[in-house]
Amino acid sequence: MKTSLHLKKYIAYLASILMEVDDQEFNNLIENLRKIKKNKLRLFIAGNGGSAAIASHIAIDLAKSLSINCLNFNEPSLITCYSNDYGYENWLSSCVKNYCDKKDYLILISSSGTSKNIINSANEAKKKGMKLITFSGFKSSNPLRQKGLINFWVDSDSYNFVESTHLIILLSAIDYLKKS
Repeated sequence: MKTSLHLKKYIAYLASILMEVDDQEFNNLIENLRKIKKNKLRLFIAGNGGSAAIASHIAIDLAKSLSINCLNFNEPSLITCYSNDYGYENWLSSCVKNYCDKKDYLILISSSGTSKNIINSANEAKKKGMKLITFSGFKSSNPLRQKGLINFWVDSDSYNFVESTHLIILLSAIDYLKKS
């Protein structure tokens, strides 16, 4: 296959996935980001691996472009300290417990929706009464998808398509809010 044909098929498939994004969930995301900004609330965001990179990118864009108080849990010394003290499965839930308040929002990103540290932090956020927004993919029955106020699920088992879709949804929301 020629490289240009591969790229066109890749983009077409990604576009078909993006066309399946739930309009109501996107509207809910926009309204909640507006509420966070208007009421000067805090937004925390986290993920693992590529999803952690997305979380870092989005935290910076939300703070810089929209003046939303958005922080991510990607500091290496924070991760290693909490993992050492509480175990990797509990490091993120321990951060949520120690850093977040009931009024705060939390975005969790997990391609599979099954990462133990992400699930445990979702449970801690719900226990605290926080507002939770989730991004996942792979199986429609993944446990993360069941936990949020807003849940974006990508019908793909490819990390690259799931992560690209998550990033595009979040960047699109930021660009929409910058214009409105």
